[in-house]
Amino acid sequence: MSLFDHKLSELHELLHKKEVSVTDLVDESYKRIDAVEDKVKAFLTLDEENARNKAKEMDAKLGTDESKGLLFGMPIGIKDNIVTKGLRTTCASKILENFNPIYDATVINKLHSADTITIGKLNMDEFAMGSSTENSGFQKTSNPWNLETVPGGSSGGSAASVAAGEVPFSLGSDTGGSIRQPAAFTGTVGLKPTYGRVSRFGLVAFASSLDQIGPITRNVEDNAYLLQAIAGLDPNDSTSANVEVPNYAAALTGDVKGLKIAVPKEYLGEGVGEEARQAVLASLKVLEGLGATWEEVSLPHSKFGVSTYYLLASSEASANLARFDGVRYGYRTPNAENLLDLYKKTRAEGFGDEVKRRIMLGTFALSSGYYDAYYKKAQQARTLIKKDFEDVFAKYDVIIGPTTPTPAFKIGEKIDDPLTMYANDILTIPVNLAGVPGISVPCGFSSAGLPLGLQIIGKHFDESTIYRVAHAYEQATDFHTKKPQL
Repeated sequence: MSLFDHKLSELHELLHKKEVSVTDLVDESYKRIDAVEDKVKAFLTLDEENARNKAKEMDAKLGTDESKGLLFGMPIGIKDNIVTKGLRTTCASKILENFNPIYDATVINKLHSADTITIGKLNMDEFAMGSSTENSGFQKTSNPWNLETVPGGSSGGSAASVAAGEVPFSLGSDTGGSIRQPAAFTGTVGLKPTYGRVSRFGLVAFASSLDQIGPITRNVEDNAYLLQAIAGLDPNDSTSANVEVPNYAAALTGDVKGLKIAVPKEYLGEGVGEEARQAVLASLKVLEGLGATWEEVSLPHSKFGVSTYYLLASSEASANLARFDGVRYGYRTPNAENLLDLYKKTRAEGFGDEVKRRIMLGTFALSSGYYDAYYKKAQQARTLIKKDFEDVFAKYDVIIGPTTPTPAFKIGEKIDDPLTMYANDILTIPVNLAGVPGISVPCGFSSAGLPLGLQIIGKHFDESTIYRVAHAYEQATDFHTKKPQL
């Protein structure tokens, strides 16, 4: 049995009884990485020397007041678009191949305050643009459940590292489903918090009105503890919300009696695979058995979600990625003859195909003559999608559906068909457009033995209710206890 099969609270107890040391936990992580990383390829950069030195320092504090925090000494993996001082941050792009940040993201400062240990930086789709981690500029990550399938994206490395037991938990980022979809594909628990719940300061921007950092863990309880550590107002981020952070662990009561669940017919209709549908219906039976009730509802504008999202996200990306010009930081072409040449060649040589595709789409949508027809129209559609959620939440506590229409697909299967790849996020995208929180928890397996995810969506800043439902469901089932046999 791996140490990481224990819950966070159990590991904390083992540390305090001095049955294990922080060094043991860090050893466990790097041993597992040595054993499986050549197959999984989740990490882009390891920080072994610093991690081992920090573990020694922490072992000396064990048993003192300084070691009381629940995350004390816990190893963690960080998605490679979250900046880490002195530790290479590439966004899985050649344009940032040798970029060493000079400051830490707010979430990293909060993790340092909680005394976690960073094991390394995790692979992703370049600049978080993708649903399969095949768009990385450096390597393709595999799904630990079946190495021929994708782990999802863009936080594929974050989800795969947790599923493979390389780290007990990781941080990802979610712009249109990039935490929840990989969590569903890898049988892990992934939460996208309410927009503004977690600071974006130090998260390399893709689409600023949609991006959120969130935790990927083995179980719901650990997820709640990790969100607790990173949530809260940040003066460095004007979009972070001044809303009190409740005690999420206190919500894990297992009691969902009288809870009202809405199930959108659009989330079980056309395009959703039969296995995903049946897994969700079985999950609803479990929740009914626990005292909750559910009714079918409609989110009529969710059918516009994918097109709305790709116009808005690409427009914001084209503005955000203008900073990578070969002048200030990152890659600079050696072949430029003048300034314009420097811009063109640096970006042509540094960015991958998917990033270029989205920059061009976004620049087109924002250009004179097309702005009203595309960007403005997409913003109007976004308002309607948000209103759909508000209407449903006036009567119901949570919305439930599948996280993804199908289980993980094969590596290479959809990479040449961007539109099919984009459609893969059809069930997660509306949540980002509305800014509400959503979690994916394991809810079954396909006939091929691949995990399926249940998505639970809540009201703005009501992560507590999501955790309560997810935890009650998890305790009544055993899907979260299954592990891939690597």
